[in-house]
Amino acid sequence: MIGIRQKILLGYGGILLIVAVMGFLTVTRIDRLGSAVDVILRENYRSVVASQKMMETIDKIDTALLSSLAGRQEQDLEKIRQHEVQFRIALAIELGNITLPGEGEKAKNIARLFERYAEILHEVADRSRPLHTRKEQYFKSLLPLFTEIKSLAGQVLAMNQASMIEAGNTARSMASSAHNSILGTILASAVISILFSYQSRRWILKPIRKLIASANEIRSGNLDVVIEKSSNDEIGILSGAFNEMALSLRKMKKNDEENLQRTHMATQEVMNLLPTPIAIINPEGIVTVATQSARELFGLQPGHRVRDVGTSLFFDIVSRSIKEMRTVETDEQRFIQKFIGSHEYFYQPVASPVPPLLETDKLNGTVLLFRDVTQAHEQKEMKRSVVSTVSHQLRTPLTSLRMSIHLLLEEKIGSVNEKQGELLLSAREDSERLTEILDELLDLNRIEAGKAGLDLQPQQPGTIVSKGIEPFLLEARDKGISLITDIGNELPVVHADMASMQHVFANLLSNAVRFTFPGGTITVRAQKEHSNVRFSVEDSGQGIAQEHLQHIFDLFYQVPGKQQRAGVGLGLAIVKRMVEAHGGSIRATSSPGKGSAISFTLPAGAEKA
Repeated sequence: MIGIRQKILLGYGGILLIVAVMGFLTVTRIDRLGSAVDVILRENYRSVVASQKMMETIDKIDTALLSSLAGRQEQDLEKIRQHEVQFRIALAIELGNITLPGEGEKAKNIARLFERYAEILHEVADRSRPLHTRKEQYFKSLLPLFTEIKSLAGQVLAMNQASMIEAGNTARSMASSAHNSILGTILASAVISILFSYQSRRWILKPIRKLIASANEIRSGNLDVVIEKSSNDEIGILSGAFNEMALSLRKMKKNDEENLQRTHMATQEVMNLLPTPIAIINPEGIVTVATQSARELFGLQPGHRVRDVGTSLFFDIVSRSIKEMRTVETDEQRFIQKFIGSHEYFYQPVASPVPPLLETDKLNGTVLLFRDVTQAHEQKEMKRSVVSTVSHQLRTPLTSLRMSIHLLLEEKIGSVNEKQGELLLSAREDSERLTEILDELLDLNRIEAGKAGLDLQPQQPGTIVSKGIEPFLLEARDKGISLITDIGNELPVVHADMASMQHVFANLLSNAVRFTFPGGTITVRAQKEHSNVRFSVEDSGQGIAQEHLQHIFDLFYQVPGKQQRAGVGLGLAIVKRMVEAHGGSIRATSSPGKGSAISFTLPAGAEKA
């Protein structure tokens, strides 16, 4: 069996072998060509230069000699001697660089003739001899030698130039041969590459495309895919393994469907036995399983979308639970009222996300549960009714008692002694405190019943702060406490009930003044925070321990160990409910010995409720 690896090696190995052989031959030829041309050109060039030098120098000797015969300067004789030396140097170079057949014989003839030429030259150049004798000897003996020497030098020059031309032709021939060899290599490699590419498509690409298409089919849910095995190489083995994998997946899918159906039926039976209305919703917002009470009371039928069932409240808390990845429940004021028979029931919706499996971030769904708060609602209504009744019933005798104490203190029905006056003052103070407690209970009762009657109007945060601190400026100054305001720049407008805000600041500032030592500081701030405006009252008092801090907004809770006289624990509870009635939130921070800070938010630019 020839595998894919062997096929690839065979194809690319053939191409590599052809390229390597032709590359070796081409490099060898080019090296030979370079060496031959280098030697030929170098040696012939020396002979050419030497021949040219001989021809130039003998011409100069002849010219200087003719000038001397014409009776010119003595310096012509010196030039003759110099040119003679240069000729001999060039001749020596030529004699030492014989490279062509016949070149040596011609060079020796030039040497032999130049020796005779030199002897006659010295006689002709001798001025002691008669001029006519010298001229006769020049034209008769010297000029023929000059002509023959120059002709032989020209022949040597022509021989070497012809050799250089022949070397150039040889180089071009070898270059053409190398060009043809490289071109043939390229063509052969291209043909083999095309053939190999075609075979690769048939061997590799086509089966891989089939595998990809089959994998996409499986990804889309079609597990009945079978790949035809067309070869015994690695692709064929992979195709067989792919078919086995698809078979295993079909078996696993069948088992999972059976287990899932079995689990679903068991879950549905268990859910039917639960008294609490519960529905399980998948990530697409479709009810998958629901208890009988959830189906009957709220219409949460399996297969229906939660968006289309019941009120928008269901979809809202489910969406919040998915978005915030936490359990979400409605507040105490938002519940669903249902009549079962002749009895009235109240349910509070709670949505909790189902954690993701393994390490994926995608939720598996949401559990929608309806908590039965009927008993708590009835108890709350009963408490509210009792508080309202008791408070109203106590106000009448308390008002009468306060009036009686007031008349006694004014001594309109008789004089009182000093001891009696002290007792009456104490009784009046206690009655006033009791009246405040009753007023707070009635305020709390109205807020919880939704009957607080808030008059929301656009207010500037700076105006709210200034009206809130105004009643405490004198008290803080008398106690030696610095009351500072810190109002942010360009704060947005908030919609608030000014009377309620004055009540909120009255509670917070009264506590701050009460528990801040003389020389301390109280800072009232208003700053932008996202889409809200945050108000805060910070003091440098004794602070609150952490174990008590989380309870200070609870009803009737008092921090133990306070030295000064405080209320019954309703002030901050009322403040919390007033802030929440405005759509805001409240929190407290404290460091024992360093002071406390209570802050609350109001929505910026909120529509009037």
